[in-house]
Amino acid sequence: MIRLLGYFFGVGVMLALAAAVGVAIYIGALVKDLPDYEVLARYEPPVTTRIHASDGALMAEFARERRLYLPIQAVPDRVKAAFLSAEDKNFYHHPGIDYTGVARAVITNIQNISTGRRPVGASTITQQVAKNFLLDSTQTYDRKIREMILAFRIEQAYSKDRILELYLNEIFFGLGSYGIAGAALTYFDKSVNELTVSEAAYLAALPKGPGNYHPYRHTDRAIERRNWVIDQMLENGYIGRAEADKAKSEKLGVTPRHGGSYISAGEYFTEEVRREIIARYGEKALYEGGLSVRTTLDPALQAQARKSLHNGLLSFDRLRGYRGAKSKIEIAGDWGKPLGEVTRLSDIPEWQNAVVLEVGSDTVRIGLQPAREPSGDLSRERKMASIDAEDMRWAMRHVVDGKLLKANKLSDVLSPGDVILVEKVAKKDDGYALRQVPEVSGGMVAMDPHTGRVLAMVGGFSFAESQFNRATQAWRQPGSAFKPIVYAAALDNGYTPASVVMDGPISIRTGNSVWEPKNYGGGFAGPSTLRAGIERSRNLMTVRLANDMGMPLVAEYAERFGVYDKMLPVLAMSLGSGETTVMRMVSAYSVMANGGRQIKPSMIDRIQDRYGKTVYRHDERKCDACSASSWLEQEEPELTDNAEQVLDPMTAYQITSMMEGVVQRGTATSLRELGRPIAGKTGTTNDSKDAWFMGYTPDLVVGLYIGYDQPRSLGTGATGGGLSAPIFKDFMAAAMKDKPVVSFKVPEGMNVLPIDRKTGMLAREGQQGSIMEAFKPGTGPSDTYWVIGGDQVAAGREPLSERANEAVMQGGGGLY
Repeated sequence: MIRLLGYFFGVGVMLALAAAVGVAIYIGALVKDLPDYEVLARYEPPVTTRIHASDGALMAEFARERRLYLPIQAVPDRVKAAFLSAEDKNFYHHPGIDYTGVARAVITNIQNISTGRRPVGASTITQQVAKNFLLDSTQTYDRKIREMILAFRIEQAYSKDRILELYLNEIFFGLGSYGIAGAALTYFDKSVNELTVSEAAYLAALPKGPGNYHPYRHTDRAIERRNWVIDQMLENGYIGRAEADKAKSEKLGVTPRHGGSYISAGEYFTEEVRREIIARYGEKALYEGGLSVRTTLDPALQAQARKSLHNGLLSFDRLRGYRGAKSKIEIAGDWGKPLGEVTRLSDIPEWQNAVVLEVGSDTVRIGLQPAREPSGDLSRERKMASIDAEDMRWAMRHVVDGKLLKANKLSDVLSPGDVILVEKVAKKDDGYALRQVPEVSGGMVAMDPHTGRVLAMVGGFSFAESQFNRATQAWRQPGSAFKPIVYAAALDNGYTPASVVMDGPISIRTGNSVWEPKNYGGGFAGPSTLRAGIERSRNLMTVRLANDMGMPLVAEYAERFGVYDKMLPVLAMSLGSGETTVMRMVSAYSVMANGGRQIKPSMIDRIQDRYGKTVYRHDERKCDACSASSWLEQEEPELTDNAEQVLDPMTAYQITSMMEGVVQRGTATSLRELGRPIAGKTGTTNDSKDAWFMGYTPDLVVGLYIGYDQPRSLGTGATGGGLSAPIFKDFMAAAMKDKPVVSFKVPEGMNVLPIDRKTGMLAREGQQGSIMEAFKPGTGPSDTYWVIGGDQVAAGREPLSERANEAVMQGGGGLY
């Protein structure tokens, strides 16, 4: 008997050894090509890039996986408790595998063999980290064993907190969100610290299967799973009974966060920043790099810039009549469904889509586009309102087959089924006004002339309607807005504001043809000072001046100022016939505003990587003394402006003073009402295809143009002074409100002398017809009456003032 027992024992030992060898061979085969778990130490998940305004407000987020990496120290205890209760309550006590859980899973799987149900895995959080980071999701025993082995190794290499941190930042929560921080924003538009017990429990319920617990498609199932998590938190001692009951009684409360731009009116700016980041670092850095971008945008100025340009475009467009409905839909039955499918202008929230239901004699009954529920479904509520005749009076002049006609009744303009745009009228409960997207467009930029920081930028009427940025991408002729570059070049090369140029007919032969430029209005003023020439925007004077000093010199200054990269040195270019952008023109005027220093426009102040390290900074000034560790009564450090000086500071002041005259006496006198020093220049191109205004104060430069995207005339009499200057005025009135009046600084050493406004010669102070003019040291009013482009008049030969008066009275004009 003993011998028999010994035999069976020997056989058993041999079988056990054979089984152990088999298991060892099997495990060895699985372990041989296991991935390196040390990559977890170098884990850098795709993280959302966030773009902020200058005041820190969030402008936009860009990501393929909406994720914000959150250190475990920043995760609240109640959120940790929710996930531990839902996924792995013994996480801090097991070595990577929960043996009790595995035993339960084995028993459950045996019981489910005949049911065909999916096997239960009993994975710990550590095992899920191993699967998500290092393995795939195939349902095999080989993968499960590899997962367990990796879990053991991970537990030996990393702390529990590090493993939990990896898990909470990697898992997918549905709705495109990854990681707990991203999920909190996506589902509840909250930071993790603001989550309630109920909300944390719902998020903890999602990793099992986000699609199974969708907040709208499977609401009941989602609440049931959330409540189970809350019960587990209670059972594990993380919360009390009262807190659990309160959490379970709450609704899911999911309020999905909208995407896109978060600052109203900032879409064009945001898109320009997005393009710059891609150009600088590539798409992967933008969508996965977790960059923090601080832009130069001033939200208040941006909103005002959009409002001012919008109002100007709308005022111009309404005078051209109503062009008809967006589309037409069937209104029999439920009109809300087809209306709900019409795309709205998402970046103009004050406007709504509506459908005409009934047209009366003095009122139009409309149905408003139903709102979308958080789930994305169309609301069942149907709201109706009305448009009074007075709120669509402008539309009674309407366009039919390209002709502008006057309507006799409302039904001539609108009919039932028309899909239109409307805006709520203040002080009327259900009153709305008819609107339409302007056919004309334009671009506008506001910049700090001392730093090049772009404070506001509007690229068109609506980004949703057209993403083409007219402030940076539209190449337009600046017309007379270019003339200050010509005059600045002259002042920098021996001419003075009192130099006299003949404003008279000129013929220039170009090949077999003759070019005969004209002033606006066709007249001419005879001999006039440079100041008068720029104030009244004289074309003939500008051409003569450019011809006298040579177009290569004008081209050099235009390129220095950044208006053109390579300017063709022909005389027509002196009148702004070349194409450039609003951004370039604003940069050029900034040179004149800041004392002659070249500036580099920037929409980004600083870029930080995911770790907070600054990888880009616009301000390139160096300050070694700024990094002193302590104060030892040393002098305050001085920041040295290392920008290139491209224009004499005295010249910059002279041209600024001359453009102040444009506002005081010239083509932009409407701006005098602002009551502060402003230098500016109007610009109107041939056939009035574009209307410009460029202007600045000592600390703000603003430029804009109005024109059709396919250039055509804006109409007879359309000028920069009449169309664009009022937009500039509206913007500056708001931008400068409550700010002190600051005058342009006169450089030291300049001589300010009285001169005769018409002859440019020295006058007595206070003499009628005189004006104070700034001269550089060593220069001053001419002692002889010399006219560029005319015969020299010797002093004393005849009364100069009378001679000049006779010439000036011959005509007037100039391209405004």
